[in-house]
Amino acid sequence: MSTLDKYTDFIVDEYENFPQSRYLTLIVLRKAESEMIFRTEGSGEGLSRDTVHAGLEEENRDPISRVTISKRKQTAVERRTGRELLRQHALLFYTGDATEENICALNRNNPCAQCADCMIYGYAVGGGGAQKSRVITDDAFSVLPYQTVTAKRTFNALYDNNTMRDPVTGQASSSIQEDEYVKPETLFVDMQTLKDLTVDEIHYVIANVLRSRRYGAISSRLGKMRNTLVGAIFSDCEIFSNLELTQCVYDRLGPEGRQFPLDENKVESVITDAVRALTGEVIGTVQPLTESDITALISEIQQKFASSDEVKGLLDSITELYR
Repeated sequence: MSTLDKYTDFIVDEYENFPQSRYLTLIVLRKAESEMIFRTEGSGEGLSRDTVHAGLEEENRDPISRVTISKRKQTAVERRTGRELLRQHALLFYTGDATEENICALNRNNPCAQCADCMIYGYAVGGGGAQKSRVITDDAFSVLPYQTVTAKRTFNALYDNNTMRDPVTGQASSSIQEDEYVKPETLFVDMQTLKDLTVDEIHYVIANVLRSRRYGAISSRLGKMRNTLVGAIFSDCEIFSNLELTQCVYDRLGPEGRQFPLDENKVESVITDAVRALTGEVIGTVQPLTESDITALISEIQQKFASSDEVKGLLDSITELYR
């Protein structure tokens, strides 16, 4: 039995090619636990940011810049987390002969169209065949303004003699650069909408979110992040956006509550209130999970992923959906 069994009206029993209008929106609070860098490409570029209104209320309508984590920077990490498990249990398939060149892999234009990753997160083949992602994402925004949650740091590249001067030629190095970074304990509000997923597929996606710990550039040394599932909402349509929720949270924190670093427990409570307020404006059927059900769901996933045999059973049952 699963905690989600009581929400069967919003969950499909098997994979369908046609949309079924069954949505589950995950409300995720992302917390930076080290310096983090989110940029488009390359070294030395500034952080990704967007200028938007601070809040929804009239007194908070002034524009501010917010750091953004692009949707691709989120799902790419979480897909790789899931694919590691699929690879471990030999559930990534070949597109032809069983050779290394034909194994299902990201960014190689050879998706197998059979594994959980392809069928949940989507794929496209130049020569034909495609699966639209059933994990709908959007940019995640920092709660506080860009100027508050970022800083700059200068770094250099030393030679073997621990100096900036080449020990062979004696010439001084010019490898001095400056990077913008997101400060530790910066909070981002995020939403992921799962469309027409079974219970096992939902467990897989939530586990990928909760088990992913490094995001952004230079992730081997920076980029530690913790994701917390704050809420989950079943519906028969898409609901409000990441930006709306972030702005509503900003409003409800008030001037005194917007001091860096934010109190994580308070922000979680404010997110719950903001979700309740915004849900009331949705035109459609909406069924939020209770706090106790979210706790039970997370515990259920933790127990399942603590056992390699149970993980293998979960992944096998998901893969069987597409045969």
